[in-house]
Amino acid sequence: MDLTPEQNAMPPEVLLEWYVELGADEAIGDVETNWFAVSPAAAVPVAPAVNTGAPAPAARQAPAAPSGAPASGATGQARPRSGAEPATDIAAGALAAAAQSLGELRAALEGLEGFPLKVTATNLVFGEGVETPDVMFIGEAPGADEDRQGRPFVGASGRLLDRMMRSIGLDRAENAYITNILPWRPPGNREPTAAEIAICLPFIRRHIALVRPRIVVPVGGTAAKTLLDQRQGIMRLRGRRFEFSDPDLEQPLPAVPLFHPAFLLRSAGQKALAWRDLLTIKQIIQ
Repeated sequence: MDLTPEQNAMPPEVLLEWYVELGADEAIGDVETNWFAVSPAAAVPVAPAVNTGAPAPAARQAPAAPSGAPASGATGQARPRSGAEPATDIAAGALAAAAQSLGELRAALEGLEGFPLKVTATNLVFGEGVETPDVMFIGEAPGADEDRQGRPFVGASGRLLDRMMRSIGLDRAENAYITNILPWRPPGNREPTAAEIAICLPFIRRHIALVRPRIVVPVGGTAAKTLLDQRQGIMRLRGRRFEFSDPDLEQPLPAVPLFHPAFLLRSAGQKALAWRDLLTIKQIIQ
């Protein structure tokens, strides 16, 4: 993209931050591409066809695809490049159920085959905090910063979440735990698909059962709707008390959905509502 003289004078680190704000957070080549230029093939004139009276040669047919293989040009989720069969929620459920500790659960995720997000992500973002915490915060999926560091909530939204937690006496190093429904970053920070969530859901449910928090806090609309089996958006779910149930838990856990910090960074006027929700969480703890 063409830069103004002011942008050309920016320090490199400031210019990189400006690129990230525009959504350009991944380099795919050393030379920029002019998408408006006419390709050489398109510029070559095509000679008109001459009718010689001879029959046209038969078109060569491509070899038939093996039974069950997707047709060329078909849309949909890309097949894993590892050559493994696509992962299923049934296989994921069996792997998750077999984990008897957080270490085993992490190993089960690392051993999950046929999941495309594992190919496109840089790191597995598992979780961070103490076992048996007061509160377990669960977001949607890692972002670019989290993917690079392999830790949940470490970017701008993570720093805001840390301040929100400290305001009610919580800290990931002392009495809180933080993770996401998806442990791998979707390309370009896109929203997770229903199929991706379905495969990761057994793992996050097992994650909750192993951590055993006193309260579950879904962070953002996707996490709230997934964990609480709700259809309403975060505006209607936030601040309300629900129950999270799972066969591996002795009893249901209280759950209070919370605005995602990334949303609060864009909509500072909603911080007052978030503060009320934090006070609700603090009241349940006490």
